[in-house]
Amino acid sequence: METINLGKTDGLPPVDWAAVVETLDAGAAPGPDAVNSRTTWLSTVNEDGSPHVTAVGALWVDGTFWFQTGSGTRKGRNVARDRRCSVAVSIRGADVVLEGDAVRVTEQGAVARIAKAWADQGWPAEPDESGSGITAPFNAPAQGPPPWNVYRIEPRSAIVTSTTEPGGLTRFQF
Repeated sequence: METINLGKTDGLPPVDWAAVVETLDAGAAPGPDAVNSRTTWLSTVNEDGSPHVTAVGALWVDGTFWFQTGSGTRKGRNVARDRRCSVAVSIRGADVVLEGDAVRVTEQGAVARIAKAWADQGWPAEPDESGSGITAPFNAPAQGPPPWNVYRIEPRSAIVTSTTEPGGLTRFQF
C-alpha cells in the first residue's frame, strides 16, 4: 500500500489507515447524535460518463464495502457496464472515500455470509433459492422485486480526511 500525505504542505500528519479500518470495523458513526450518521453514498458511472450518486445500505466486511441492488436499477445497469465506482461515508473522526471496482458476488457461501451481516444489522436479508442473490420481505421500492445482486468493491484507493485534531488528508493506493 502506498500512502500519500496530501496535507503535508499544510503541516498535517498522514492519516493512519489501520485506525480508519478499526473504526470502520467497529461501525463507529461520526457522533452519537449525528443525523444520517451511517448513510453510505455510492457513485457509479452513467452511460454518458456523468456520475450517478445514491445512498445505499452498504456494509463494511473483510476490508471493503458490499452493497446490493436489482439488475434493472440505474446503479445495477451502471456497474454491469462499467465497474468503476466509489463509496463515501463519515465515520467517527474521519470522512472516507473508497474507490474501486464493483464485482458481482454469486458464490453461495459469500452471499449467505453477507446476507447474515445485513440481517444482524436489522435488515432481514437471506440468500434466494439459487444462493447467488438475496431476498428480504422489504427493500427500497426502486430496487425492483427480489432477488437482488450482491456486489463487493475491490478497492484501488481511498482518500481519508481526518475530522479531529490535528487533522490530516491522506490518499492510500492499494
